[in-house]
Amino acid sequence: MMAVLHILMASLFPLLVVVAALTDLTTFLIPNRVSAALAIAFVPAAVFLGLPPAAIGMDLVVGMAGLVLGAGLFAAGWIGGGDAKLFAAAALWLGWPTTAAFLAWTALAGGGLAVALLAARKTAPPLLASQGPAWVGRLLEAKGDVPYGVAIAFGALAAFPSSAVFNALSLH
Repeated sequence: MMAVLHILMASLFPLLVVVAALTDLTTFLIPNRVSAALAIAFVPAAVFLGLPPAAIGMDLVVGMAGLVLGAGLFAAGWIGGGDAKLFAAAALWLGWPTTAAFLAWTALAGGGLAVALLAARKTAPPLLASQGPAWVGRLLEAKGDVPYGVAIAFGALAAFPSSAVFNALSLH
């Protein structure tokens, strides 16, 4: 029974990150409740999974640094507010040094997403944009936004297996 609880606790992160990506992709919004749930669930999950207090403290520092960085990117107009909050919540769960890989994967995914959207916006048939679901039309708008939460989620999921939270599973 305890093993199931450990898996459920560690599964919160990937589940909520995927929810954030899908809602950003389809609505260009990341609900505050998703990022808040990630942030609020971290400490109980980390304690339950047996992370040492010093590691939890360092993860909190990394999460705050992620919030500062995300706020700076938002202020510069490079990402949305929901992206900044998701970035910070993901950094909290990933901790140090995993956040370095998270940054790299997110940047690569963001670049790939931007290139793919540019190509799709130039080549997608107008019928696809007008007859498909409304979110596809918004996604294919010539000067539309980029749902960067998708890149953040990709980076977070790619880095997660290296995190202390994920590795705590193998200890139980």
